[in-house]
Amino acid sequence: MTVPDFGRKWWALAAVGSGVLLSTIDGSIVNISLGTLVTAFDSNLNVVEWVVLAYLLTITCLLLLMGRLGDMFGKRRVYTAGFVIFTVASALCGLAPGVGALIGFRVLQAVGAAMVQAVGPALLITAFPPHERGTALGAIGSFVAAGILVGPALGGVLLNMVGWQSIFYVNIPVGVIGTWLTLRSLPVDKAVTGRQTFDVVGALLMMASLLGLLLTLTEGPLWGWNDPRVLGLLALFAVAGAGFGVWELRFHSPMINLRIFRNAAFSLNLLAGFILFLGLAFNLLLTPLFFQLVYHFDLQTTGLMLMALPLALSLTSPLSGRLSDQIGPRSLTVTGLVLASLGLVGLSLSHPTTPWAQMLACMVLVGAGIGLFQSPNNSTVLGNAPPEALGVASGMLAVMRTLGQTAGIAVAGAIWASQVIALNGAPVTPITVAPPEALAGGFDVAMLIAAGLAALAILPSLAGGRAVTQRQVAPGRAD
Repeated sequence: MTVPDFGRKWWALAAVGSGVLLSTIDGSIVNISLGTLVTAFDSNLNVVEWVVLAYLLTITCLLLLMGRLGDMFGKRRVYTAGFVIFTVASALCGLAPGVGALIGFRVLQAVGAAMVQAVGPALLITAFPPHERGTALGAIGSFVAAGILVGPALGGVLLNMVGWQSIFYVNIPVGVIGTWLTLRSLPVDKAVTGRQTFDVVGALLMMASLLGLLLTLTEGPLWGWNDPRVLGLLALFAVAGAGFGVWELRFHSPMINLRIFRNAAFSLNLLAGFILFLGLAFNLLLTPLFFQLVYHFDLQTTGLMLMALPLALSLTSPLSGRLSDQIGPRSLTVTGLVLASLGLVGLSLSHPTTPWAQMLACMVLVGAGIGLFQSPNNSTVLGNAPPEALGVASGMLAVMRTLGQTAGIAVAGAIWASQVIALNGAPVTPITVAPPEALAGGFDVAMLIAAGLAALAILPSLAGGRAVTQRQVAPGRAD
């Protein structure tokens, strides 16, 4: 029995949305379980943190590779295989006898997640007509926000009432349903024409470069930026990255056809997304610390406060997607960036005596700005990618988001710590015991820099929108 043609696109949205929801919930659930895992495995936090880090590093290094596989062998095949791998790995995580095994199974889980995340948006825009692409991507933004909202609350209940294994077992029914939806609703991949060659050398160089960069950003603040290990990782990033660029330009069937970046709308809107997520990472890292260290809120209250941003995102993202189909993406992306920047400026005015409702209002503004920006921006990027490279383009969107957040967290932590020490007048260990006034002052400076980054993203967004307009009105080019 197959899904009837009527409404097939909505079934496709459910299939892709379930993958987005699954990966979003999984990330937020595991993040809040680290303390429980330390106790369960009689380990320490430095080791258990790799349950999260190994997952993130693996996903980021594999996203473009999986996108390329989807372009070569069929996006539905890659997406379905990803769901199956993720579901099986989730069961294995719950059965893990020790922290080492759990980290290994998380790497396997990340392989499946990378397959799902890399080709999901590309599958979705092929299921919807071009004039409804924004609507589809806006709905996906709501799935992301729903995962962020549900994950921490669900994780807290499961950890308290069932046990740490349940945070992985909960993925199994979602994975089974998602696989069923995929097989029933997404069209079978078209037969591949022409000779396909997978760029093994390019894939290895790309993964080595990304791994060097990500490990530098995550471990640099702990090891010290002058540590030989950090310098070695930076060298790996630079050498492998340069080698990747040279190889891709010469190989007949490259991992990424670098000429895709000649399309100004594609490359500039990717850059705008990277810059925005770089700034948003400041908020993701430091706002929870402000609530806990300056306002002295407990974890439950802090969690409730942090729901303001994803709630605003979930409400504005589908609206923005529909509007972008009607009026175009340019005005919406710029408006979103302006709102996000204003919200971050508002957060930079926070002090120990600032009413918490004022901070909530600023977070709502930031969330609304992200919701207005993200769907039209993603639609522009995917709409300006060649049809044969949609998987790679989809993966690139996810890589830019991850790299922006990873780099932003490293930079935000360094700026905040240096400002707190300067305002305190002397070093303090740990820095979290500094006076609330110094902690709030460091937060204010960091949020002002984040606002500047969000405002800076307006420049490539405007230029990318102008490039789209020029292409549409060019002689001989169809709208």
